[in-house]
Formats: sequence, C-alpha cells, structure tokens
Amino acid sequence: MVGYYDYVLGLIPLTLLGLTGLLVLTGIGLTTAVPLGAGVSGLVVGHALFVNGPVAPTDIVDSAPVVEATDPADAAPQFAD
Repeated sequence: MVGYYDYVLGLIPLTLLGLTGLLVLTGIGLTTAVPLGAGVSGLVVGHALFVNGPVAPTDIVDSAPVVEATDPADAAPQFAD
C-alpha cells in the first residue's frame, strides 16, 4: 500500500531533477535552475515534516473503568481473571 510519505520520497528527486531539467530546457541557466529545483524539493520536505508531520501510532487499549473505593476494606487489590 502506497502512502503519503512514499509519494513524498518519490516527489523529492522528481522535483529536483525534473524541474531543474525543465527550467534548463526553457532557457534558464543551470546555475539558476538548480537552486530553484532544490527550493521546491525543500518545500516538499518541509510540508512532509511540519504541515503533515509523521506521528507515532497510538495503541487503543480497552480497560475496565476505574472505580474509587469509599470503604478501606474495598480498597484491597482486585485481581483480574
């Protein structure tokens, strides 16, 4: 299954090389096209890190509700089955 970060990893070299090549073919000098392509690649990385940042998956655990004991005798530890 292809996810967002797989697309990002493919888009980084595509924008760097593809945009640089496209700009060179349109007549912009190589010394100008490379920083422009790198800037767009940097924006892709920045978006992946800060706008849609990676998060750790959280485990959902079903737990029994906590019941507070009002009587000290009820406060003894209870063991689950």
